[in-house]
Amino acid sequence: VDPDDVLTKEEQIYLLVQAKEKCQRDIKAQQEKIKGSIPSLSMDTSCLPEWDGIICWPKGSPSQEVSVPCPDYIYDFNHKGHAYRYCSAYGTWAMALSINKTWANYTECALLFSSESRSREKEVFDRLHMMYTVGYSISLGSLIIAICILSYFKRLHCTRNYIHIHLFTSFICRAVSIFVKDMVLYSDTLASEMEKMREDDFKAEMGPSPGQRSHLASGVGCKVVVTLFLYFLATNHYWILVEGLYLHSLIFMAFLSNKNYLWVLIIIGWGLPAVFVSVWTSVRASLADTECWDLSAGNMKWIYQVPILAAIVVNFFLFLNIVRVLASKLWETNTGKLDPRQQKLLKSTLVLMPLFGVHYVVFMAMPYTEVSGLLWQIQMHYEMLFNSSQGFFVAFIYCFCNGEVQAEIKKAHFRRSLALDFKQKARATSAAGSCCYGGLASHATTSFSMSLMGRGAGSTQQRGLLLPACASLPGYIPSSFASDNFLP
Repeated sequence: VDPDDVLTKEEQIYLLVQAKEKCQRDIKAQQEKIKGSIPSLSMDTSCLPEWDGIICWPKGSPSQEVSVPCPDYIYDFNHKGHAYRYCSAYGTWAMALSINKTWANYTECALLFSSESRSREKEVFDRLHMMYTVGYSISLGSLIIAICILSYFKRLHCTRNYIHIHLFTSFICRAVSIFVKDMVLYSDTLASEMEKMREDDFKAEMGPSPGQRSHLASGVGCKVVVTLFLYFLATNHYWILVEGLYLHSLIFMAFLSNKNYLWVLIIIGWGLPAVFVSVWTSVRASLADTECWDLSAGNMKWIYQVPILAAIVVNFFLFLNIVRVLASKLWETNTGKLDPRQQKLLKSTLVLMPLFGVHYVVFMAMPYTEVSGLLWQIQMHYEMLFNSSQGFFVAFIYCFCNGEVQAEIKKAHFRRSLALDFKQKARATSAAGSCCYGGLASHATTSFSMSLMGRGAGSTQQRGLLLPACASLPGYIPSSFASDNFLP
């Protein structure tokens, strides 16, 4: 899940302060209105409006229950419910004698804190966690294998595959950073402590108390983990953009295929994200150095989100342009068919480019809302499935289905099979007896045959004795005959 989905403690407090100030202004305006009214109104026995720390309660009629919608500025409230108070016949708000406070019923607002609601929410998050953990694990293994293959075979070393290796590396870094972030932020101990804090904070009718989470996960190491996660997330998007730029250049310009331009692409893929993530880190450390930086801090999130969204949009338009040009070429041909090179580009575009940004565009403009909503669950399952498995599909298409890679693997397998066959024959020869093989054997066999021809028919019986146990191996002769018959 994106680390910028919810409010920070500071943002929640700021919203509460705004609501309190607005409530006090409204109460003051009502009081001034009452003072300037006729005496009968100033003797009104209604319950007075007041701010209780969470809700601005309006004036209440005697012996009546007052209901107020659960405020939308409290992030974790059920915003479809209502809170209730009771105004007594004496014009005072009912009291909860056990705690000596004004009685209020927040049950409907606190539905999100109920055990049933928490159970459903936990089930959803556990399913999402399992989904992206399995997906990223499979992607991680396939990407490592793909990098080893492209690096091992020298004939596969070219600009195109260098870019693929950088892309694979960015996917690996993204997956590893997610696993590390989960271990640091969402361990079982931390989750249980956070759940207890959440309930205690609500019982106190206030937002999260200051400093409670800082001792759990707000050290320097935690901030470094979150920063690296954002950096590798950004580099992954920018290497996807580099792949789109490279494919686009092959069709329209072809100058990026030159190895000299590889450094330009490396700067785009690894350098640009470092710039805006560093800016975000500096601003966050200076202006909002609280918590573990895993939650948002106002508009600071746009420092890194805008460049990422820009990369997604640019890559999407590159995809549309490539499809447009290839489609026009397809219709311009008289036969209705593309030449082999165009067919290869068409397949690459239609198969790879959707993996490189189209699925990001689907929910890009949709903000994260309530975790209990059906649309939110559809969005998160969609994103977790595609994001976690994207690395596997990229490795599968760019490496495992690549014809050049398959040809090199077949050659290596053939050479290895020949080497193993040679070793097996050598071991069989040594087990059967001392034999000569190769050029010496071939020369010795020829000389020995000429010697037998000169000896006449009497050598026929001896010829039968000359066949060794390894006669079935071509090119082999016993070394004893080589020493007995070929010495001058």
